[in-house]
Amino acid sequence: MAEREVLHIRGRILAGPEEVRDELWVVGGRITYTRPATAPDAALSGWVLPGLVDAHCHIGLDAHGAVDGATTEKQAVAEREAGMLLARDAGSPSDTRWIDAREDLPRIVRAGRHIARTRRYIRNYAHEIEPGDLAAYVRQEARRGDGWVKLVGDWIDRDAGDLAACWPKDALAEAIAAAHQEGARVTAHCFAEDSLADLVTAGIDCIEHATGLTDETIPLFAEHGVAIVPTLVNIATFPAIAAGGAAKYPRWSDHLLRLHARRHETVRNAYDAGIAVFAGTDAGGSLAHGLIAGEVAELVRAGLPVTAALSAATWGARRWLGHEGLTEGASADLVVYEADPREDVRVLAAPRRVVLRGTVVG
Repeated sequence: MAEREVLHIRGRILAGPEEVRDELWVVGGRITYTRPATAPDAALSGWVLPGLVDAHCHIGLDAHGAVDGATTEKQAVAEREAGMLLARDAGSPSDTRWIDAREDLPRIVRAGRHIARTRRYIRNYAHEIEPGDLAAYVRQEARRGDGWVKLVGDWIDRDAGDLAACWPKDALAEAIAAAHQEGARVTAHCFAEDSLADLVTAGIDCIEHATGLTDETIPLFAEHGVAIVPTLVNIATFPAIAAGGAAKYPRWSDHLLRLHARRHETVRNAYDAGIAVFAGTDAGGSLAHGLIAGEVAELVRAGLPVTAALSAATWGARRWLGHEGLTEGASADLVVYEADPREDVRVLAAPRRVVLRGTVVG
């Protein structure tokens, strides 16, 4: 199909949680709701959503660190085939800027490289530094990224044998202020409870995983407008991870199991308190790409209304990341389905057609 064909898309256009239209056209790669004078070259039909968003994804990364270009491309294609057309890459040592020139690959909002405490994260992933250098590295990654910086807020402390916070309050406050001065938002990997209050009071914008939220910190998040990306398909791996380290670190293992056991309740309580929840898979690392449909289904299992779970991966997520949805003049990045995903979100796992920048790519 030619890159700039005129497309006519009919059916049910889910342009927002309560906005449904009957048809749209794609002209010059962009959406219009006004019938063009030119006859369409092709027609599609079905239930239409904006291109799905994975708000915690790692294109260009595997379990051992950065991957080559061919592997990175395969990861991006796997995401595209799943209907994921916009990713927030939540930390990567890879330079994936070349993807921006590829019209056939998803858009990426980058957070630069992870910033972790020395020997307190996965090998080959992060800048590993001490607190005195945190602000300088945050400023550096803010300039390299696309409006985000990623910290590792907690990780196993092998001396303590359990998860523990990585940064003192003063270092966090200075670093997050530096990011905001650079026009970047800050997010942090956090599994446990202890790091959360300090991060929120320091001005953090988002927390990844957030399994450690409690009745004490949930109101704090809501008050400060801190979003969460629960990555429930990743948290599902906690029992296997805990089993692998139970003999050496029993406290850490038991802690992971407790966090896993209450994961759905934690997310539901956060949503009920008014905390913004977005869908992310943590694909890359040890997880396969193309899992966004499963994450939306997990949010529904956690107790989010279907429209809220869909918004977490479509309308709301795009707005949060500064990207348009199915609006007049927007880039035609959309997915067509056989049935109404509001009736059954499992429909998301089987896109009928994928349109990226106005071209049918799947």
